[in-house]
Amino acid sequence: MAGPTTAERQQRTSGPPRPQRTPRVPRVRSRTLVLALALAVLLTAGGIWVFYGSQWLRLERVQTSGTRVLTAQEVLDAADAPIGTPLISVDTDAIEERLRSKLPRIDSVEAERSWPHEIGLKVTERKPVLLIEKGGKFVEVDAEGVRFATVERAPADVPRLELTPDRENGAASLRRFGTDRLLREAVRVAGDLPEAVADDTRKVRVRSYDSITVELSGGRTVVWGSGEKGRTKATTLTALMKATPKARHFDVSAPTAPASSGS
Repeated sequence: MAGPTTAERQQRTSGPPRPQRTPRVPRVRSRTLVLALALAVLLTAGGIWVFYGSQWLRLERVQTSGTRVLTAQEVLDAADAPIGTPLISVDTDAIEERLRSKLPRIDSVEAERSWPHEIGLKVTERKPVLLIEKGGKFVEVDAEGVRFATVERAPADVPRLELTPDRENGAASLRRFGTDRLLREAVRVAGDLPEAVADDTRKVRVRSYDSITVELSGGRTVVWGSGEKGRTKATTLTALMKATPKARHFDVSAPTAPASSGS
């Protein structure tokens, strides 16, 4: 009869397997963990109180910058910032929206926190590129065709816009494009004029979509046509004025075949 195997002999010698003990966490390490958690809770609670409950970080002042026509007080009144409120909880987006809504002259505005007690309002106003005379007053129109303000006095060096539809094509243009579209075309032309011509422009007259004329000082005129190919027309006009400096009438409605006349 065969004797015990090697594995059986080893098992008898070593005896039954001993149960493994779970390592104990040292008491010092446990206390450190508890203290760290307690400290984190205290710091969080303290931070919340500092930002929201204390008097240290509350809104006390609102500063404005960038205004040209608007006064600082007009901006402050429209902003209606909640003085005394915790600075962190002030809704800067709502302030910006109120300013754009109440003051159409504002093109863009940024409301930024300045710790510990201030909000800064950086305002960019719209600039008029054309004026529409209406009832003895003047409606300012910006580079996007937005009519943003009505003023008693015309700003210096801003051309007048005259929308005077002719009998043949003007009425049809109004029906097809509408006043707002023709207004935008006039703004487009004003923006494409060469700088020297733009500085000398007194009036932009719109008779139809395809008939826009620019009136300069001294009774000189530029027949521009439609607002299309504006950059090409501007380049052509500059060359035409250099070639015929004494001319009084220029036509760049067809920029490949420009013409000038009068002296």
